[in-house]
This record gives sequence, C-alpha cells and structure tokens, in this order.
Amino acid sequence: MQWRKQSEQTVYANRWFDVNLADVELPDGNHLDHFLIRLRPVAVATVVNAANEVLLLWRHRFITDSWGWELPAGVVEDGEDIAYAAARELEEETGWRPGPLRHLMTVEPSNGLSDARHHIFWADDGVYTGPPVDDFESDRREWVSLELVPKLVARGEVPAANMAAALLLLHHLRLGQVAVPHPS
Repeated sequence: MQWRKQSEQTVYANRWFDVNLADVELPDGNHLDHFLIRLRPVAVATVVNAANEVLLLWRHRFITDSWGWELPAGVVEDGEDIAYAAARELEEETGWRPGPLRHLMTVEPSNGLSDARHHIFWADDGVYTGPPVDDFESDRREWVSLELVPKLVARGEVPAANMAAALLLLHHLRLGQVAVPHPS
C-alpha cells in the first residue's frame, strides 16, 4: 500500500528545519493532512581505539529531560561533504580529530514524521588536538569499552535509537559475536 503525496506547502521555516503540510491520498482514495518536518542531513562520528573503547559524550537532552551516551553529531552545512562534517563535529565536540573515516550506516530516525537522515561514521584512530571548541555540548567525554555497549543500551543509557543502533553495530563489528553451537 502506497500513500501518494498530492501537494505540500511550507507552514514554517528556519535555518534548521521546515514544517510542511502535505495533502496525502491514501490507497482507498481518502485524503488526509499530514504534517512533516524537512531537515538537513546530520553527520555523526566517533573513534574506536586499539583497546576497543569508543569515544562518547555524556549529555542532557532538555526536550526529553534525559541523560545518556551519544556520539558527536551535527548538521551538515550547505555544500559540505558529509564525511568532512562528521569529522568536524567530532573534533568540535570532543577535541579528537579522527583518522580516515569509514561509513558505518545511514538511518532515518523518524521517517513517519521527518525526512531526516543521519550518516554515521567511525575511525579506528584519532589525534587529540586539545579541549573541545563546543565544550557546552556535553557534560563529559569518555572512552567507554565496547564490551559495555549492550548493557548500556539495555539499561536505557543510550536513549537515542540511532546512537544505540550505531553502537551495537560497532560492538558487533569490532568484537564479533559468540557463536552458539547447534545441538546435533
């Protein structure tokens, strides 16, 4: 079943996002008004060191009034390369410049409401360049063992779904999974 957008108009816009109203035709021919948010791409990055520790931010999100672990992230500026934006955000928020970035995943965190795409990268080395420029972004920055990631996610300490997915994938890629023998 496919919904078809008949028209769309902007009802509010600013530098960060547009709120639009769409006339949507449902498969049965009925129409509904559907609000949606149009966002610029978001670039996300981290470093996993030789000890299999991942560089994370501990921060508060006032919208949900929650604390949790996150990866450094930010909006891609107009004309900016996404991987460059990810490296820039990582350095601005942590003081660490990543080595060569690898694309980990691209996710759509709320595709029933928004066209947001988060592009997540990681590097297996980095260089500390000094205190973060955007020190206000987090309460602290820490190297956290990838072994702890599943427990952190299960306890709700990684509340953002995109961050949880990325960290669980990094956990899998770096530590692998223990094979469960099948009974013969």
